Amino acid sequence: MKLYYHPLSGHSHRARLFLSLIGVQPELVEVDLMKGAHKAPEFLKINRFGQVPVLVDDGVAISDSNAILIYAAKKYGKDDWLPESPQAAAAIQRWLSVAAGEIAHGPAAARLITVFGAKYDPEQVIGVAHGILKIIEAELDGHEFISFDHPTVADVALYSYIARAPEGNVDLKDYPNVNAWLRRIEALPGFVEFQKTPAGLNA
Repeated sequence: MKLYYHPLSGHSHRARLFLSLIGVQPELVEVDLMKGAHKAPEFLKINRFGQVPVLVDDGVAISDSNAILIYAAKKYGKDDWLPESPQAAAAIQRWLSVAAGEIAHGPAAARLITVFGAKYDPEQVIGVAHGILKIIEAELDGHEFISFDHPTVADVALYSYIARAPEGNVDLKDYPNVNAWLRRIEALPGFVEFQKTPAGLNA
């Protein structure tokens, strides 16, 4: 099993983190985004979208970080991380959609400005970030993890870009529930840290 990734990609970290949390250690293959390796013909054969991460397992390529979470949970029978009841599955899908939506367009986009020089409107994406953080702060009131009393793939999908939100000038100081949740995830056995950068509020 190989995981094609980049150490500064939150989507990559999401996949790497979950695999580590369930005790799976793939061969890590770093893709040099700065040199455009993700757009090279040989990489596009693996993922025609030209994005990391990609998990290659027994000749099957799984692209998209959330898809990798689902694949790994199903493959290794991790029903605790991906409950099968209709209500639980719907709750998890809701947060996977948030990870692909408001998180991607909020804290992730804000961090792309400071770390990678992306041409987004800082005020707009930081506003989106605080909007979703307020919702997550409320969701975590009385809960240790998102919607459940134990961690699931939903928590993993949300973690990386929220943890590094300050790198995109998104201040987390007004979100005590979010900060406590981050620390709980970081205390899980198998946790691997998302590489930090001296950007934004961390500069």
